[in-house]
Amino acid sequence: MSAVENQVTANTDPDAQETKEWLDALAAVLEQEGPERAHYLMERLIDLARQSGSDIPFSANTAYVNTIPAHLETHCPGNLEYEEKLRSWMRWNAMAMVVKANRVDGDLGGHLSSFASLANMLGIGFNHFWKAPSDTHGGDLLYIQGHSSPGVYARAFLEGRLTEDQLLHFRREVDGGGLSSYPHPKLMPNFWQFPTVSMGLGPLMAIYQARFLKYLHARSIADTTDRKVWAFCGDGEMDEPESLGAIGMAAREKLDNLVIVVNCNLQRLDGPVRGNGKIIQELEADFRGAGWNVVKVIWGPGWDALLQKDKEGILRKVMMETVDGEYQNYKAKDGAYVRKHFFGKHPKLLEMVANMTDDDIWRLTRGGHDPHKIYAAFKVAQEHKGQPTVLLVKTIKGFGMGKHGEARNTAHNTKKLTDEAVREMRDRYSIPIPDDKLADIPFYKPADDAPEIKYLHERRAALGGYLPARRQQADEKLAVPPLSAFQNVLDATAEGREVSSTQAYVRILTTLLKDSSVGARIVPVLVDESRTFGMEGLFRQVGIFNQQGQLYEPVDKDQVMYYREDKAGQILQEGINEAGGMSSWIAAATSYSTNNRVMVPFYTYYSMFGMQRIGDLVWAAADMRARGFLMGGTAGRTTLNGEGLQHEDGHSHLFAAAVPNCLPYDPTFGHELAVIIQDGMRRMVEDQEDVFYYITIMNENYAHPGIKPGQEEGILKGMYLLQKGDESLKQRVQLIGSGTILRESIFAAELLKNDWNIAADIWSAPSLTLVARDGQDAERWNLVNPTKEQRVPYVAQLLKDTSGPIVATTDYMRAFAEQIRAFIPKDRTYRVLGTDGFGRSDSRAKLREFFEVNRYYITVAALKSLAEEGKIDVKVVEQAVTKYNLDPNKPNPVTQ
Repeated sequence: MSAVENQVTANTDPDAQETKEWLDALAAVLEQEGPERAHYLMERLIDLARQSGSDIPFSANTAYVNTIPAHLETHCPGNLEYEEKLRSWMRWNAMAMVVKANRVDGDLGGHLSSFASLANMLGIGFNHFWKAPSDTHGGDLLYIQGHSSPGVYARAFLEGRLTEDQLLHFRREVDGGGLSSYPHPKLMPNFWQFPTVSMGLGPLMAIYQARFLKYLHARSIADTTDRKVWAFCGDGEMDEPESLGAIGMAAREKLDNLVIVVNCNLQRLDGPVRGNGKIIQELEADFRGAGWNVVKVIWGPGWDALLQKDKEGILRKVMMETVDGEYQNYKAKDGAYVRKHFFGKHPKLLEMVANMTDDDIWRLTRGGHDPHKIYAAFKVAQEHKGQPTVLLVKTIKGFGMGKHGEARNTAHNTKKLTDEAVREMRDRYSIPIPDDKLADIPFYKPADDAPEIKYLHERRAALGGYLPARRQQADEKLAVPPLSAFQNVLDATAEGREVSSTQAYVRILTTLLKDSSVGARIVPVLVDESRTFGMEGLFRQVGIFNQQGQLYEPVDKDQVMYYREDKAGQILQEGINEAGGMSSWIAAATSYSTNNRVMVPFYTYYSMFGMQRIGDLVWAAADMRARGFLMGGTAGRTTLNGEGLQHEDGHSHLFAAAVPNCLPYDPTFGHELAVIIQDGMRRMVEDQEDVFYYITIMNENYAHPGIKPGQEEGILKGMYLLQKGDESLKQRVQLIGSGTILRESIFAAELLKNDWNIAADIWSAPSLTLVARDGQDAERWNLVNPTKEQRVPYVAQLLKDTSGPIVATTDYMRAFAEQIRAFIPKDRTYRVLGTDGFGRSDSRAKLREFFEVNRYYITVAALKSLAEEGKIDVKVVEQAVTKYNLDPNKPNPVTQ
């Protein structure tokens, strides 16, 4: 009788004979026709019962045992003796690296327990599965669990790719040559492919990376047929919304090139992941319910014989009922404790292990520490078709660290070991280091001709080379269209015609898409806002990528701009999903490295739902040395009238300013936008610079003056003279603006001239952030080079021959324009107006009045500054306040 049958019988089955007949029939089908036929019959039976009105409860869970039965496992073909030795040496060197660093400087930190728990998985992957880029294979992509970096460094050390000196400089990077705490491509550009800390970003980015490989293949840009994306993450990490947020998309898109490995060591930093539950079962239901192929690797080989003896299903029942908090406790104790508290839950289980010693019981491993179980699971994941695969692998946190860390709540933060603990680890892994050297915790590396080391190199040679490894530049060279290609945007708008900067952007993008050199490499990324930005024309022009094509006739097929999905579509349409859009953008923006193909993504989104919502991903993109354009549409606090508080952006440029390799721009006119994008294309495509752009665009229509010769340099540097004031007037002010609010400065200049006989020079500042960075760079140079010729900041150079106070106004918080205050000439008054406070719904005119950034407030601010300098009577300011109906008792908008 089967275990299931006996368990049912034990539960007082009202008709045990009938149950036996059904089970015997199913067993015969399994034996003679296989599991697929059995699955089909079961589905038909369940479907029939439901159609008949029966309430058949659904469960996405299977028993708490290995998905792959022992008799179906593919055993690892490698030299397991060599591989075990290599893993032992890696464990030792990883420990030595972290402990030595913290004995020198106890504040450096580091992690031992994550790699200790997944060393077998990484070893099997590196030795047998993960291919490096070669002439015939694009290479597999690895998202390594961030806290396991010491183990990856330890492997690279044995391979001869890292030196002992580098290991000694773990987490010591300032002087160069050190090793980063976690996977950081920015800091180790030849080594790490992807950053995977902050938690949750790895699985999310991996999903969209896998989809992007399908995209490249469908568009015949690169052959990605045989490539896989492997993402390793911790079970605690799966609580991050990003970790599970896109698993439905992965199944829907049939991403069978994706494998997520969840290292289920049952612990997070503070304690158990699910002390009162079972994280593996929970995750199984999540992934299986979403449509994934789920493979559980729970028990090591020692359990197979016990499960074979489990004729009544008692062991399986106890396995299922035991919660993770208990499992953690078992591995923090010893075999006697496990005998008493686990097997002691039922007398027949105690009888089952009666002939086993406590040591035998203690050696019953979890599946994640057995090379054959891991190899079998990896092989299934590699060969599975039609679905993404998740491997839920049960391990022990801090495996091998003994009583000093193994399975303990403190394991995650353990970075210091006593001499006794170091000795125990040496003995456990048979590291050939004598007692008199042990206090130094020396690294261990055999001679290059040692058979284990030769084996290590042979395995990587068979897989095409070493991993992780990162390409810094693409081999291919693409030409960018000249600035003249965008003449329709560079020219002034026709008399009486008004357009938005978003419309100018769409024209620029359309020109790029039609370019014979880079057109196919442009990747429009959209998040269900195409019609908002007037980009729906691209649907028909280049199509929306969908691996199935379009299986329906779109409702708007009779329209010129109908919704067209295509197997080779160029647009990545992510739906209402900014994190997904950003992850797709990252995949395209790093394609030069991951695929040796230059791609230029333009991710266009509501600016309010950008930097503040996907800021962590933006920082990850910076770490990955991404190249591309982030286009913040309907930007500014007052340009998007009517939408309300959570739709009005007055701060995204402050977020962008914090990212060192992000070049932020807030242009006003089409010619500025064309100059910025064309030069950005040149820098990122032709020169392959590791920079990316954040550009805000607006939906407000107005006339555009067109470019004047010589303005290009100032546009790119961030500020230039747009319009000179009347030279005949005695008093003069300088008005700086960007985005749509620059136009309020232009109108204010007219008021100053017509109402108060004061001239105003107008300065367009497409990037106050770049102006500030230039000033900071000059300031730093002057600080450390006091005897050399002192540098003058760019903005100071522009303003030095001008006169009058300076008023800067933007559609962003005052801190945006305050960035440049330190670099304004010291003898000049500098006043800033901005949109601090919460947004709200109203007309643009009312919003600008509310936030005090309209032409009237700019005019009064200029007059007040002149009065403070003693150039006009202060009563003139009071007259202006009255003339323009400004309410002196109006509350500060910041407090409203």
